[in-house]
Amino acid sequence: METISARELQPLKATNVMEEVKPYIPATRALPEITLKAVILGVILAVLMAGANAYLGLKIGLTVSATIPAAVISMAILRFFRNSNILENNIVQTAASAGEVIAAAVAFTLPALLMMRYWTNFPFFLTTSLVTVGGLFGVLFSIPLRRAFIIEQPLKFPEGIATGEVLKAGDTVSKEGAKDLLVGGFVSALIKFSQSGLMIFEESLMTWTRAGKTVVGLGTGLSVVMIAAGYIVGVEVGVSMLLGNIIVWVMGIPIYGYLHGLPENAATAYDAAVGIWSSKLRMTGVGAMVVGGFWTLIYLIKPIKNAISSSFEMLGHLKLGGSGHIKRTESDIPMSYVMGGIVLLTIPLMLIFHYIMSSSNLEISPLLHWSTIGGMTIASLILGFLGSAIAGYMAGIVGSSNNPLSGITIMVILSISLLLWMFLGFEVDFLSNTTKALAAAGMTIIFGAIVANAASISCDNLQDLKAGQIVGATPWKQQVMLMVGVVAGAIAITPILQVLFEAYGIGDVLPRPGMDPAQALAAPKAALMAAMAQGVFSQSLDWSMIILGGSIAIGVIILDTIMKHRNSRWRFPVLAVALGLYMPMEVVVPLAIGGFIAFFADKKLDKSRATLGVDFHKAESHARRRGLLLCSGLIAGEALVGILLAGPFAAYQSTTIFKIAPEGFHTWAMLMGSTAFIGICLYLYRITTQRKY
Repeated sequence: METISARELQPLKATNVMEEVKPYIPATRALPEITLKAVILGVILAVLMAGANAYLGLKIGLTVSATIPAAVISMAILRFFRNSNILENNIVQTAASAGEVIAAAVAFTLPALLMMRYWTNFPFFLTTSLVTVGGLFGVLFSIPLRRAFIIEQPLKFPEGIATGEVLKAGDTVSKEGAKDLLVGGFVSALIKFSQSGLMIFEESLMTWTRAGKTVVGLGTGLSVVMIAAGYIVGVEVGVSMLLGNIIVWVMGIPIYGYLHGLPENAATAYDAAVGIWSSKLRMTGVGAMVVGGFWTLIYLIKPIKNAISSSFEMLGHLKLGGSGHIKRTESDIPMSYVMGGIVLLTIPLMLIFHYIMSSSNLEISPLLHWSTIGGMTIASLILGFLGSAIAGYMAGIVGSSNNPLSGITIMVILSISLLLWMFLGFEVDFLSNTTKALAAAGMTIIFGAIVANAASISCDNLQDLKAGQIVGATPWKQQVMLMVGVVAGAIAITPILQVLFEAYGIGDVLPRPGMDPAQALAAPKAALMAAMAQGVFSQSLDWSMIILGGSIAIGVIILDTIMKHRNSRWRFPVLAVALGLYMPMEVVVPLAIGGFIAFFADKKLDKSRATLGVDFHKAESHARRRGLLLCSGLIAGEALVGILLAGPFAAYQSTTIFKIAPEGFHTWAMLMGSTAFIGICLYLYRITTQRKY
């Protein structure tokens, strides 16, 4: 989840002393790292993680870190080979995590082009090219940032530390961790197949009724992946999203229905509620996201300054060329290669922009055409590095999962939209030509996708490089493997997205007539990006709802500031509330339930502090690790079944080919789905409150 609270944004003090970290494998000892089996396994896991996170990002607008699950899976598999070692496991998780973040950046941006009707599918060559270029930029940008944020000005990088410790723990975590992952994956896959395949389990439980001139009701989704996501992001995010959901669904829909009436074509009370939300009140989430993004960036001013100044100071100290005199555990790809790679990548980047501009039919002069391409290329490099530095700095403080990357991407898209409007506006009348307005909005989304890929890859790579520092890996070998993971994920992501689109549809875009729109993947972050880009050029944004959402965000910011000054345990990150305004109840309610499970499990463990004494932290760490791995399995299981079902659904052009539920089975399906949902909640609570360690 990409939310962050103000109290976590205090920049760490810079230090002039290099951090002394004693690696698990000393620099004087060389072990095989990039081996054939590690490369093959890393590529396979990169593709699998890309597929799972693409599905998750399109379904609920969230992704989860793949580093720890990939490390555990790697240890479980490589232990069957002779002479495998911890550095090979680290190389595998490095490549796998690259595939995961590629999927996140793509799922949050490129589906917007379908929703805008700028694309009718995901063109393989163009999609793969821009994802590859953006991802490789991210790897190259992360190299000087590693020196700045891990060595010279050491930051925490909590997920990197956790991954390093899991790798060091070795066989113990591998056996138990693999068990939790497999149990979670198997149970989640079975439930998902029963819901979307056999259709004997319901996927949601809704109770809505007409009340006078309006409608009222409550409900929840029954997807276990939401429980898992909620457990991982925590109760603060879950409650904040629930607050936004209550404002729109419990308060906003009944009030709007009373004042403006219900949709005429609504067959049921729930259909009326969904109609009001999707056509009107959902845009409050857009307004809240914009205000929340600006507010977050205010807190990022000092981190931006520290990140950029530290990075360029390090560039001045590093030598160009070879690094044979540097210790193995401090040897990066030489800066001469980094700078050369950046220069070379500008060639395909300019070709991508040229292709997009040429096919857009903007009918501008050649001078303006090439000036725009040059400007977009330079802006890509500047904003790409800035985004990488900001995201990397924040990852070092609060971790990759809590990084406000979507807020950065939104700001980039809005900035580029306004710049293109001003730059091209004197030759192109966007307001009177919707085709040209759409073309400019599409270019903006593609630009945002490249920057988002660079920033997300750099952010996650720094976590991997921190883990590598702990275990004693060779940085340049990790950086090479990161590039392998980027290319593998980029090649795989396009067919994955296309299959998911053909099987389910994305947003309100269905590839074939007669498909069930309720099965479509919502892609909430991509829809937000599309609304922002199109709104600038076509002036189609519902400003009344956007202003209302912005006002709600201001109120949340005031509330959060008051609670901060009172040192309250509860905080309300504004971007989380904004996402709650934008998301349906089927997503937010079970996600909040997962957050409450984590909260009450921690409370129960806290009661054991006195009896466990010095062993409390071991018990607490063990319980949380098991919860994290079980939830990772739950997410992976549902996501992979979703991908596997997508193939036959697309081939037969039907989502009911496996259905065995008879007519009139609805009540039993609700009972069975609810029972499975409650059972998973209880099991997750049980294993996360055990005292064994």
